[in-house]
Parts: sequence; C-alpha cells; structure tokens
Amino acid sequence: MRATAIARVSLVRYFRDRASFFTVFVLPMMIVLLLGAASGGSAVPKLGFSAPEPDVLTAELLASLQGADGLEVVEIDNPETAVRQVERGDVQAAVIMPIGYEATMLSGADAEIRFVTREGPTSQGVADVVNAAVTEQATLLRTARFVSERDLGTFDEALGVAGQVQSELPPVAVEATMAGEAFALAGLGQFDIYAQGMLVLFIFMTTLTAGATIVQTRRLGVARRTFSTPTSVGTMIAGEALGRFALAALQGSFIFVGTWLFFGVDWGDPLGSAVTVIVFAAVASAAAMLLGAVAGNEQQASGLSWAVGIGGAALGGCMFPLAVLEELSETVYQVAHVTPHAWALEAFQTLVVDGGGLGDIVGYLGVLAGFAAVLFLLATWRLRVVLVR
Repeated sequence: MRATAIARVSLVRYFRDRASFFTVFVLPMMIVLLLGAASGGSAVPKLGFSAPEPDVLTAELLASLQGADGLEVVEIDNPETAVRQVERGDVQAAVIMPIGYEATMLSGADAEIRFVTREGPTSQGVADVVNAAVTEQATLLRTARFVSERDLGTFDEALGVAGQVQSELPPVAVEATMAGEAFALAGLGQFDIYAQGMLVLFIFMTTLTAGATIVQTRRLGVARRTFSTPTSVGTMIAGEALGRFALAALQGSFIFVGTWLFFGVDWGDPLGSAVTVIVFAAVASAAAMLLGAVAGNEQQASGLSWAVGIGGAALGGCMFPLAVLEELSETVYQVAHVTPHAWALEAFQTLVVDGGGLGDIVGYLGVLAGFAAVLFLLATWRLRVVLVR
C-alpha cells in the first residue's frame, strides 16, 4: 500500500504542471496527424467531378469513374470550386465537363473535357483511370457515328448495339508480376507507420523526463524524511518505479486507442500490441529510474533525458523506419538494435505488416524484458546508495 501511495504522489507531482497534459495527451496525436497528413500514405486518391449541365452521357461517364477500383469520386457543384479544391489538395484531380456535352457529341462535333490535377505520385494513376473511362465512352460514340454516317442505322440504334456488343466481349486479362520483394511497409495506411514510431518515442521520452522528479526527491530531502518513517528503501524504490510505469502505460494506452479511433490506425493483434506497450512501458520506467539515480540535479537530468530519448528514438527507427534502414544499410539496421526502441518496432511490424500474433513476437518481448530487468537492477543498486544519502 505504501508503494502505491508513493506512486500516486509521484503522478500527482508530475501532472501538477499543466504542460504535462499537453506532452502526454495532445502532442503525440498532433505529430501523428501532421506527419500522416503530410505524407499522404496509401490513402485512396480523390477525384472531383463537376458537370454544369448533367445529361445521360455525363451520368454514364460519372458511373464509369465511380466504378473504378482505388479511386474515390467526389461530385462538385461548379468548375471554379473544383479547381480550388485541387489547388488546396482536397482532391488529387478534377474532371470538368463542358456545357452541352451530350448534344455536342450526338451532333458529331468534338467536346473538350478538362482534367485538372496537382503534382504528386498518384497523379499519373488518376489520369490513366480518367483517360480509360473517357476512351471507352468515346469508342462507343465513334462507332455509332460511323454507322449513322453510312446510313446503316440510326445513331441511337447503333449506340445501343455497340454497347451490347462491348458488354459481351471477353475482358482482356492483364497479369502483373513484381520483380524482387515488395517493400515491407507498402501496405500501411498514411498514419500507421508514424503512430508506431511516435508511440515508442513518447513512452520512452516522457517517462525518462519524469525521472527528474526522483532527483528532486533526493535534493529536497523528501526521500530521507520518508525513510525516517516505517518505510524501507525497497518500498520507496518500488513506489517510484510503479509511478513511472503507470505514466508510461497511461500514455501508451492513450496513443494506442486514440490513433485507432481518430486515424483508423491498424495495430494488428490487439493482445500482442497491448503486451508490447506494457513491456516497453516497463523498459521506459526502468530507464527513468536509472536516470534519476545517476543525475546530480534537475538540469542534468533534463539534458540527459533529451539526449538519450531523442538519440535512442532516432537510432531505433522511430523517426526513420527500420524497414528503410534495412534497405539502405544492413550495418545501420543491426546497430539500431542496441536500443529497445528497435525491438518494440520490430514487434509492431510483425503484428501489423506480417499479421502475426502474440506467439510470433515472444522473442522481441523477451529482449525488451531483458532491457527492463538490467536497467531496473542497475537503478535499484544505485538508488539504494543515493536515495537516502
């Protein structure tokens, strides 16, 4: 009970600073949102469609585009709005139909369909889809026009026959093969990869920063006064460790659930992901305890927490995905695994990308548990010396 009371006091002291709420709850979500929105990820591209005067042929073209795989079609009231939405990035591209499209085509004249797009990796793909839909409709219209010009039937009759024949033709089979192996993270959504990295980064960084309160406890003599009561050093260490573990688990759970609810992040097997968060929270709390034991003052603790926290996150793949490091340099990829961050991210990748379960990440969890045990043993040894000195 005394250890629990010490942990509760530790959390109260940490959250007494209002900025802590921003660091624990708001900042991680903001960074995931900004990075995911900037990257675009593998989100389905949006195509605007504006038709000032809807008609039958326009409706058929719209239906053809709406039936295309991997494309979301958004109907827009007027051409000016469509162009603005392309400029702002609300849609990747826009199709702007001319006034009197059907009448123009039926008269035998040419009609101009505007296609407005913005630069980006998906622009060519969207243009190909639009071009295919327009070409398909134009082929039927040219066929019907050819028949009617030679008095072999009316335009409408020829158009109907051409459409029926086209629907009965066997489809052209296209077989695509990929050379080499697919990029490991290619199937992830635009927020998924950043959510994993930011969860690991913030659990470790926030908990490490909270280790400065242990230094303050020592400096202000709080530990000595607590020790003068019927409270052992072991109970004090357990209470401090429990407080930091609770903070790490709280933030990890919030990021886990928040990104899933608001950004649709896929965390794979829920049980495996939850256990990974808990074990990594233990690593972070043990590291915070060791920091609180070796730092001489709050300023030194703050500097160490930022250096170790940011440095470990950068090396461990929180800012630059491990899969990319592996592609670029096998040596750097192996060096990254001196940090617990890399092992946690490997576990998440196994759960999300490979579709694994808890049994598939036991090895990664074992390494993380080893990190936690070693760090906690070192922290306990040091704290028994300095906590009541």
